[in-house]
Amino acid sequence: MCGIIGYNGIQDPKGILLDGLKKLEYRGYDSAGIAILENNKTLVFRSEGKINQLETKLSTKKFNGSLGIGHTRWATHGAPTENNAHPHQVGAVTLVHNGIIENYLEHKSHLEKSNAVFKSDTDTEILAHLFNQAIKLGLSLKEACLKILPTLKGSYAFVALNDNQPDQMIGVANGAPLIVGLTKNENYLASDVQAILNRTNKVIYLKDGQIALCKKGEVEIFTPEGTLLKPEIKTLHWTADQMEKSGYRHYMLKEIHEQSQAIANTISGNIDPTSETIQIPELKKLQDKLKNLNRISIVACGTARHAGLVGKYYLEKFARVSTDVDFGSEFRYRQPVLEKNSLTLLISQSGETADTLAALRESRVHEVPALSICNVRESSLARESDIVLYTNAGPEIGVASTKAFTTQLTFLYMFAVQLGQIRGVISPEYAKELTNDLMHLPFLVDKTLRLEKQIEEIALNFQDNPFFFYMGRDNQYPIALESALKLKEISYAHAEGYPAGELKHGPIALIDRQAAVIVLATQNTSPKTFHEAGKSDNILLEKILSNLQQVKARGGQILSVGTEGDTVFSKESKYFIGLPKASWAINPILSTIPMQLLAYHIASLRGTDVDKPRNLAKSVTVE
Repeated sequence: MCGIIGYNGIQDPKGILLDGLKKLEYRGYDSAGIAILENNKTLVFRSEGKINQLETKLSTKKFNGSLGIGHTRWATHGAPTENNAHPHQVGAVTLVHNGIIENYLEHKSHLEKSNAVFKSDTDTEILAHLFNQAIKLGLSLKEACLKILPTLKGSYAFVALNDNQPDQMIGVANGAPLIVGLTKNENYLASDVQAILNRTNKVIYLKDGQIALCKKGEVEIFTPEGTLLKPEIKTLHWTADQMEKSGYRHYMLKEIHEQSQAIANTISGNIDPTSETIQIPELKKLQDKLKNLNRISIVACGTARHAGLVGKYYLEKFARVSTDVDFGSEFRYRQPVLEKNSLTLLISQSGETADTLAALRESRVHEVPALSICNVRESSLARESDIVLYTNAGPEIGVASTKAFTTQLTFLYMFAVQLGQIRGVISPEYAKELTNDLMHLPFLVDKTLRLEKQIEEIALNFQDNPFFFYMGRDNQYPIALESALKLKEISYAHAEGYPAGELKHGPIALIDRQAAVIVLATQNTSPKTFHEAGKSDNILLEKILSNLQQVKARGGQILSVGTEGDTVFSKESKYFIGLPKASWAINPILSTIPMQLLAYHIASLRGTDVDKPRNLAKSVTVE
C-alpha cells in the first residue's frame, strides 16, 4: 500500500528520493520521509501530510552522501502522524516498510522484555528493533535478514540501511512488490516502476522471500536461505513520458482520454485475420479444459469486481457457463465449492491486490486453474497464474481507476466470445459479427469523449447535490455500481448504485428534490445473425422508464444516459446524454465514460484532490 524508494549510487540522493516519492504518492500520502547516510550516520527527515510538506522541510538541505531510502505512507498500524512516519530508526538501523507484520505483537512482547523502547505505534518499528538487535551482535545486513525473516508472518516489503555498512542497502519482498533498478554505477529499490522509470528501464522483479543486497555498482539476489541466485533482468517497455500528465490538469483526466488507445492496445494481437474472429493466443494452453468448463468463479476487488459483474453477463450469454462473482476479501472465507471442471478468473489492475492473490492461492489448493486479467507485467498475480491476459492499458497513476476498468471489460468481452466459440455455443458467423462490433469500439469511445463539454455543464448543476443515486438494468447495473464508486472516491459525495428493479424495495425512500438520479438507459442495436440477444431490450427500457417516472414524481433531478436519437428518455429527463448507437455488449463500456467524466468534473468543482483522494491508495497490497 505504501511507497518505497531506495538509491545507492554516486549522486546526492535527496532529489532522486523526492522525485521517486512524488511518483509513488498515489500509493499513500498520509506522511512521508527520507533517510540519507553520510559520514557513517543516517540522517532521517519526516513529515506528516503530502510530499510537498517534506520537500519544504528539506529545501535548504544538502548532503554529501550517496545512499538513501524514502517512503510515502498509507496508514495501517498507527495514526498518520510524523511520529509514525517512515523511515524508522533504531540504533544503527534505518528502515522503510510496506505491508503488515501479522505477528508484530508477539515480537513486541519479546522486545519489551529486553527493555526496547518504542517511539511509534507501527509494526515497522518492530522490524527496526529486530535488525538493531542483530547488528549489535555483529551481524551484517544480509546475515540479519537471514536470521529475522523466518520469524516474520505477513505480507511485506522493506528496505534497510546500516550505519556500519555505508555502501549497502538491503531489500526484501514477501507478498508485497519490490523492484530492483539497474544502471552502470547506480542501483535502485522501489515499490513500482513509476518511481525509477525516468532513470532506468532495466529491472529485476523480486519474487517472494528473495533478498536484494545493493552495493555500489553491484546487486546480489539471494534466496531466504542465503543461496546466491542469477536473476532475470527485464527491459521495461513503458516510457517515462507515459507517466506524465501531458498537459492535462490531472492524471485521471488524462487516463480517461487515453481509453480509446488503451482499448485498441487491448484488442491488438487478439483478432485472427483469417477467420476475422477473436482469437486470444494465450488461451490455447487451456483449450481442452475450457471446452468442458461447467463453472467460472470471478474474483476481484473494488472497480475490478464491477468489471467482473459485467463479465458474468458476457460469459453466461456468449459462452453459456454458470459464473459467480466474489469479493476477493470474502472468497476464501466462505469455503467456496471449487470443482474440477471449473476456472478461477482473477482481475486486478496492479496484480498485487492482497485479497485477490489470496483467492488465487485458495484455488491452487483445490487444483483449479487460474486465469488472470492484469495490467502490470511480472506482477505477483501474473507470475502465479496459469494464464495471464495483459490489458496493455499503460501505466495508470490516478487512484480512481478509469482505463484499467474499460480495458478489463474489453478483455472479458473477448474472453467470453472466444469461450463461446471453443464450447461451440455461438456460430462462426455470430462470432465474426461480435468481433466486428469490438473493432469499432475505439472509434465509439472517441466519439463518446467528445461529449465532455456537455457533461462538464451538467456537473455545474450537480456539484452541490448531497446525494446521488445511479440505477440500471441487466449489464448496466454494474456500471451503476462503478459510477457511484467513482463519485464517492474522488468527490466524497454520498452515492449509491442499484438495479433499477429494486427501487421500490427501499431506496425510493431516499429520493427527494435534493437527490441527483442518474438513469442508465441505452438502446441496444440487435445483431443481424442472433436476434435473441436484443429480444428483451424494449421490455427492460419500458421498466426503467417506469422507475424514472417514480423518481420524477418525488422531485428527483434526473440525468439519463441513453442513445443518440432517443425521444423518450430525453423528453422525460431534466438532463440527457446521448451515446453513439452500439450493441448490448458494447453499451456498458460506452456508458462508463460519461460517468467517469461526470465524477471528475463534480470533484474538480468541489475542489478535492482528484488524483490523490483522502484515505485511498492505488494498490491495496494488505488485507
